[in-house]
Amino acid sequence: MASEPLRKEETFTMRRRLIGHSCRLFYSDDPVKIVRARGQYLYDENGQRYLDCISNVHHVGHCHPSVTKAAADQMDLLNTNTRFLHDNIVLYADRLAATLPERLSVFYFVNSGSEANDLALRLAHQYTQHEDVIVLDHAYHGHLMSLIDISPYKFRKLTGQKEWVHVAPLPDTYRGEYKEDDAYADAVKDLIEEAHAKGRKISAFFAESMPSVGGQIILPRGYSAKVAEYVRAAGGVFVADEVQTGFGRVGSHYWAFQMQEDFCPDIVTMGKPMGNGHPVACVATTAEIARAFTANGVEYFNTFGGNPVSCAIGLAVLDVIEKEDLRENAKIVGKRLKDLFSELKSRHELIGDVRGAGLFVGIELVEDRELKTPATKAAAHIVKRYDEIAKNKAPAAADFLLELLDQAQSGRPNLRQYGRTLGKRLKVQTAHVLHHGRRRAGGQVHRPHPHRNGG
Repeated sequence: MASEPLRKEETFTMRRRLIGHSCRLFYSDDPVKIVRARGQYLYDENGQRYLDCISNVHHVGHCHPSVTKAAADQMDLLNTNTRFLHDNIVLYADRLAATLPERLSVFYFVNSGSEANDLALRLAHQYTQHEDVIVLDHAYHGHLMSLIDISPYKFRKLTGQKEWVHVAPLPDTYRGEYKEDDAYADAVKDLIEEAHAKGRKISAFFAESMPSVGGQIILPRGYSAKVAEYVRAAGGVFVADEVQTGFGRVGSHYWAFQMQEDFCPDIVTMGKPMGNGHPVACVATTAEIARAFTANGVEYFNTFGGNPVSCAIGLAVLDVIEKEDLRENAKIVGKRLKDLFSELKSRHELIGDVRGAGLFVGIELVEDRELKTPATKAAAHIVKRYDEIAKNKAPAAADFLLELLDQAQSGRPNLRQYGRTLGKRLKVQTAHVLHHGRRRAGGQVHRPHPHRNGG
């Protein structure tokens, strides 16, 4: 590390020269240089404090002392790969198993949600000996080529849809193709029959337990169980992507798939908040699927997946979630946000829908409530510059969000000045928020995240 930190302009110049331009910065026209963080706050090189309303991996707050201590202590003692016998990986797997249905009993540790989803595809292919995958429209499952192929959010901008990929309608009962809950599961059944008619066989149905990139979608009641029935009857498996929604974010349950009654997936992937910013992810599956993967005779080895430091960090995150009762926190703050958003909806025609569970919450902006015309420009305006999702446990933070959104939608005043005024009052410079809360073609604003100090 350089003895003297670079000036912001020097850092920006070097980044443009050395880092691929497809790796984009937040606020690229005037990027913020962040040098440290604590709890829900980020600090720039001048000591200016920002309320972090973008990061979606710091599940228990930036630099939580319990997590950083666990990391430093284990790093000082040992870090090696998983070919050596070590306590941490089995203790961590055992703790994760306690949060999942009993049949999800075998774990593979990796380094990112993308790696986890790629491995889930391999497990499904090996177990079923089939190739085809059904995914939801607008889905995003990662940046590896295998995952871009099953992510309509990405492949439509690139090489297009592969023959072995089948896209099911997003089960959005507000804006979607159907208004009846059963119709969405039946659409998956229709896709399976169409694939069979072409001589193709289904390997997996692959979906987030609550679609995030698609717009904070709450799946219809009974949807997952019915889809799983159809997919399994076709010889496939059900993969639940919990990379965004897992680890208690929905409040009522540890995993979002548990909100669906009488349902258990065959494979679950997890990542993002798992290491509170440290790269760790995982795949959980059944003993039967794991045996089929072993039977191919090819060893699965991941150099860093499940190393002692990563597992120590993962264990510390689980401890914090339990000791600080963060699931209950997600329920309380999430309810507060939904109530405030609903109040806001009663005053502003721009808000067409309020939906969510725990701290997986969103509002949908429309130009016309009857036609549900997406208010794309209004959403982009709010997301890019002026609204502030307060990732804070205190109800006052949610009230602040309501006040700012309320002002943002009341005649479009000078929002920059308004944000500065509120920011000064809270001793926080206004962050430009929800940039990470991706939007469909519609106008959605979404995604606070459940860490104690920061929401």
